[in-house]
Amino acid sequence: TMRVCVIDGRGGGLGCRLVSGLRKTLDLDCQILGLGTNLVAAEAMREAGAEQVWSGVETIERIVPTVDVIVASLNMVLPGAMLGEVTPKLVRTILEAKAKKVLLPLNRVRVEIVGTEGRTMDMLIDECLSRVRVAVQATCQA
Repeated sequence: TMRVCVIDGRGGGLGCRLVSGLRKTLDLDCQILGLGTNLVAAEAMREAGAEQVWSGVETIERIVPTVDVIVASLNMVLPGAMLGEVTPKLVRTILEAKAKKVLLPLNRVRVEIVGTEGRTMDMLIDECLSRVRVAVQATCQA
């Protein structure tokens, strides 16, 4: 069983949309996990259909090394992002994980990603879901 985790913070709005989209996109043999930096984000992902959810940075640091695909915004690898919810240790845990990382180029810490201009949130989410589907299919066929 493939383990796909969505990591989000703050209100969990992006995580909620990603979990919901993954639920429609991936086969039933994929486990979708919601990892929230806080309880509100985790609960939003539970309501969107994540099979299991956890909250808190320390818990995320324990779960991330066990998953196959990580889906999150760029914020999750920018220390201090999300009003400080993203710690340097969390960033290191995500980047060092063996999992494929699919990151949406969204951030509020004045980091500019060239080449993403003119792409709406809906377009970015659709592209993200497509890339996760390809990553899951490639892993299942390997």
